[in-house]
Amino acid sequence: MRKPFLFLLLFAILQFEAWAQSLPDTLNIEKSSVLDRAFDLGDQVIDFISGENWAFIPIVVYSPETSLGLGVRAIRVFQFKDQEDTSLRPSSLPITLLYTLNRQAIFTSEVNLWANENKDFFNARIELSDFPFRFYGIGQQPVLDEGEFYSTRYAYLHVMYQRRVTNGLYLGGRYEYRVDDIYEKMEGGLLDSGNIPGSNGQRLSGLGMVLSHDTRDQIFQPTKGWFSTLTLMGFPAWLGSNFTFSQYTFDIRKYNLVGKQKVLALQSWWNFTSGDAPFQHISLIGGSERMRGFFEGRFRDRHAMVHQAELRLPIYRNLGMVLFGHAGQVFPDLDALRISNMRYGTGLGFRYRLNKEGLNVRLDLAFGDQRAFYFGLNEAF
Repeated sequence: MRKPFLFLLLFAILQFEAWAQSLPDTLNIEKSSVLDRAFDLGDQVIDFISGENWAFIPIVVYSPETSLGLGVRAIRVFQFKDQEDTSLRPSSLPITLLYTLNRQAIFTSEVNLWANENKDFFNARIELSDFPFRFYGIGQQPVLDEGEFYSTRYAYLHVMYQRRVTNGLYLGGRYEYRVDDIYEKMEGGLLDSGNIPGSNGQRLSGLGMVLSHDTRDQIFQPTKGWFSTLTLMGFPAWLGSNFTFSQYTFDIRKYNLVGKQKVLALQSWWNFTSGDAPFQHISLIGGSERMRGFFEGRFRDRHAMVHQAELRLPIYRNLGMVLFGHAGQVFPDLDALRISNMRYGTGLGFRYRLNKEGLNVRLDLAFGDQRAFYFGLNEAF
């Protein structure tokens, strides 16, 4: 009964949005006089917590993976070397501290730097975390319905540089490093048996190549263009990795302006793993970015695919709405890829834009193998 209900819900929302746009202007007078004051107050709050260079944003996040999380994010959006050329893409530097009711402590910092008339792109990220989580097993069907708890402390780093070789085409290299210390496992569980690669921790050190095709008109809120990435990574023993494997990722996104200020965003994501990979680093689906409504990592295997579509609609001033749907699966090899194994989800959400560059707060309600809320920053893709 759930699927027909969801389709009816999405149809009703689309009809409401079309009806609202057909309202005569006389009705908008009262709406503006009431709502404008509320939106003005919201803008004043944003201006109050935002300095000249940095914005400090209290964070309240929620997802099935983290439960309720509280923290703070400091973010700076800037032009490299204070250049005033508006054709240059904005660079950003977010820093996040977060603690959740699942006893997860997370620190992340990332830099996205555009320079030299958008010819050079540099990205680096560091993440330190103490992260209790759940493991459901490996395969298209979870071995454990409820999952078994384990706790890991890990440090993660990646560095990437790309150079534009022709219009919209970027080529570069990427380095990744991650170390995990699994300090708590369920006694007698799958991870405690020692038969799962990575169950005693891991040290990964990998080097690879990244090829991107990027014709987006904006970074944070694109309305048209492509953003497609091919990433080839190898984790050899000679580079310090204690697991030897390779991973190949295809991420293809298309943004289309449909109607007045409506954007249809499409994504096709594929991930392939070969060699001796630990369970933390094989392909998985779920979470706040791919397949909302599915617990992240509930389904994991050597390979995975996800297709997503999202319709982004303006409501009033900084407030917007999204409708989304997705389908995906994990599989051990190409022979096991089946339409009948696809898992489907859908949902809706609201957005509030924080600045002129398009950073926003998002609230999503998703239906997959569970009903889930997601509250955080920025778009899913």
